[in-house]
Amino acid sequence: MSAASKSFSTVLLGGGVASGYFAREWIKEGGKGSDLAIISDDTVVAYERPALSKAYLFPEGAARLPGFYTSVGVGGERQDPTWYSSHGIEYLTETAIKSADLKNKTLTTEDGTAISFEKLVIGTGARVTRLEDFKTPGADLEGVYYLRKVADADALLEGIAEAKKKGPDVNIVIVGGGYIGMEVGAGLVKHGVNLTLVFPESRLMERLLTPELAGFYEKYYEGKGVKLIKKDLVTALEGTDGKVTTAVLKSGKRLPVDLVVVGTGARPNVELFKGAVDLLEGPPGGIKVDGRLQTSAPGVFAVGDVAAFKPAFTGELTRQEHVTNARLTGAYVAREILTPGTQPEYDYLPFFYSREFDLSWQFYGQSQGDPVHFGDQSSGKFGAYWIKDGTVVGAFLESGSEEENAAIKKVIQTKAKAPSDLQAQGLAFAASL
Repeated sequence: MSAASKSFSTVLLGGGVASGYFAREWIKEGGKGSDLAIISDDTVVAYERPALSKAYLFPEGAARLPGFYTSVGVGGERQDPTWYSSHGIEYLTETAIKSADLKNKTLTTEDGTAISFEKLVIGTGARVTRLEDFKTPGADLEGVYYLRKVADADALLEGIAEAKKKGPDVNIVIVGGGYIGMEVGAGLVKHGVNLTLVFPESRLMERLLTPELAGFYEKYYEGKGVKLIKKDLVTALEGTDGKVTTAVLKSGKRLPVDLVVVGTGARPNVELFKGAVDLLEGPPGGIKVDGRLQTSAPGVFAVGDVAAFKPAFTGELTRQEHVTNARLTGAYVAREILTPGTQPEYDYLPFFYSREFDLSWQFYGQSQGDPVHFGDQSSGKFGAYWIKDGTVVGAFLESGSEEENAAIKKVIQTKAKAPSDLQAQGLAFAASL
């Protein structure tokens, strides 16, 4: 659908998690729905994206829309299309923007429609890094999948179903041993496929997990029948009749495949705004914002995965590709536009979580400094602290209760000093604060 030729007080360009929480806060804080338009190239309104790499992939009891529209992720109201229309918000799906003129406060859609605004919120998020970005031969073969939108997940599930029609043995290679690779792997194993993870690092989630922590998850995955190939790369894909059949690795190994799933990170969608706002050059990229999430262009804000800001905890420009940050930045900017300067500057404590199989972990802070492990892995509850200059700067906990997860968060929030017997105290140290 195309946008009407009219202007709005505020336009949010995106359609991801941050968009849904922006709209929720806008209405909650008394914003007029007819003053707001949300423009998205997705086919559906904003939803809780983490579901795509978790329950959406389950063969039984799978999550499906409308079950995970925002803001059900925080126990809020389910914001389906009717929710937006009933509040007077104009939500334009399947609408691509071809140019942005921030000086004249105008967006132009692919069909030539001009949309003017007083305030613009950039929530364009990030796009998956594709094998084409690495110039991998065979990247364009049928049977190669990525996961970012509902349509991507649907295509992957359809691909598995089609492969199963040809025989019971379905071989899937996941490229990447990080966050997405692990979660998608856990979901696909339930389909009874032969699954292999290929990644260049020496262990799973190397940027976060210590060798001791990674060792637990690697054994767990291998116990579920998942094959892990470390320190190796998919350098080419080969196929027959345009369909992928073989993954060729740098080591020379050749893996038979029916499907390939790529989980090699994401890149911020900033191209529309080059030269119009200050960008963070080099990794991790993104649009630079100040403490109120305003860009260098007057009246223009950025939220979610695309925004590069300085958390007080690190003092360094960073992007946080996490649902919690998307929710919080969306809500923050809605308040900032409605009641400018009345709230503290935006801050965020780095936080990640994941659920795989019957496992569930949370992490706060930074995985820098010296790790101190605690707990007994055989019991299923264990974790680690990271100590830098005598302060606990990172905390990880597997299978923590709500109270225990809150306790390790407090350790990082309060910048607790590490006692000499931290390993012996373990989780009790967090509970004592």
